Amino acid sequence: MDWFVAPDYWTSRLVFQRALAGVYLVAFLTAALQFRALMGERGMLPVPRFVAQVRFRAAPSLFQLHYSDRFFAGCAWSGCAVSAALLAGVDSWVPLWAAMLLWLVPWALYLSIVNVGQTWYSFGWESLLLEVGFLAVLLGNDEVAPPVVVLFLLRWILFRVEFGAGLIKMRGDACWRKLTCLDHHHETQPMPGPLSWFFHHLPKPLHRFEVAANHFTQLVVPLLLFTPQPVATAAAALMIVTQLWLVLSGNFSWLNWITIVLALSALAFPSDPPSVPEAPLWYEVVVLAVAALLLFLSYHPVANMISRRQVMNRSFDPLHLVNTYGAFGSVSRIRYEVVVEGTADDVPREDSDWREYEFKGKPGDPRRWPRQFAPYHLRLDWLMWFAALSPAYAGPWFGALVERLLENDRDTLRLLRRSPFPPDAPPRHIRARLFRYRYTTWRELRETGACWERTYVREYLPPTRLAGVAQKS
Repeated sequence: MDWFVAPDYWTSRLVFQRALAGVYLVAFLTAALQFRALMGERGMLPVPRFVAQVRFRAAPSLFQLHYSDRFFAGCAWSGCAVSAALLAGVDSWVPLWAAMLLWLVPWALYLSIVNVGQTWYSFGWESLLLEVGFLAVLLGNDEVAPPVVVLFLLRWILFRVEFGAGLIKMRGDACWRKLTCLDHHHETQPMPGPLSWFFHHLPKPLHRFEVAANHFTQLVVPLLLFTPQPVATAAAALMIVTQLWLVLSGNFSWLNWITIVLALSALAFPSDPPSVPEAPLWYEVVVLAVAALLLFLSYHPVANMISRRQVMNRSFDPLHLVNTYGAFGSVSRIRYEVVVEGTADDVPREDSDWREYEFKGKPGDPRRWPRQFAPYHLRLDWLMWFAALSPAYAGPWFGALVERLLENDRDTLRLLRRSPFPPDAPPRHIRARLFRYRYTTWRELRETGACWERTYVREYLPPTRLAGVAQKS
């Protein structure tokens, strides 16, 4: 069938596949380096306890069948290896069916991780990577030209990501409609980047223009993805520019990068595609059957998108095949941070030698400038931002974090930038306090060298020690 393939998108597919493999690699690397402390056998939210309570049908995963930290590590590092192979183009060296199976491996492995990841993996970009990764299985390799229906479905995902995010903003916080959200967002976002302070201090008229441009990019430009070229390419390119602007302004894991990857699939690169044989019949049947299924499953995200009660970042099936997306429907006006401290004193007092734990990404020491981590995802740091919004967000895991710090747990300390206690001398007590953070002004920055100014608000967790440890008077 001549209509089945789009040879003009040969280069687009190649760029898309290599970029997606790079995102997969980052995702698996994040899992491999952080899982023990977060959800390992002695983690804050252990996988064995989760799978004992949740059925396979509700959360399909290899770890429902067997779990050990060694097995999880093997899966995560195998995902890294396969992703690196795909990044190097191994899928072009094997038959079509083998290439499809090769792309299926990282999808199945990452699905297994996400479905047992609990709150650590509750972010929208997890489902987005799985939805995009599943379609990548159907894109083919050098034996066939890119299928038209798969390219359409990739644009359909990009449309839902951008248009859904635009709608949630217009229906949500009034500051989006008043064009004032960026007066606060760069200061209160989950994890600021090295340039966020400067973005915050841009002139207010420019902030208004940014918000207006965002509405145009998310509510108008996505409609142009389904127009003929070169309009569709121009629309995708504008989305890429917008996402790169967001990359500069903060640390949003790989959300911006996976959106850029999607937009790459809509670009029509000038090229002379090689002549290849027609797609085999079995391949056409598989692609069309799966495409029909995905379009059928799209009912739920479409219904959610047009609903006045639109929700963000929800998956409608346990395989994460079709999902709904959106971010920052509301914007915080004030930034709060939970500061965790420990003391070696047997009796904790206000004047005890309290030493602060330093996290890698979240604000702590007012003089320490934020760093760029994205697309790498610091999961504990992100959840600490939610914990500052409300203790209810931290209920399932914060107590376990404190317990691990009291034990000087090696895997937990690896998630931090620095522990104030030597490995052989853990703290006797841990406490947490809530502070209000705000960016300093240009003058304050020059005078103090600090990018943050913080003010004590209240006690978050009173001094706590390990159960069974005697307290000396």
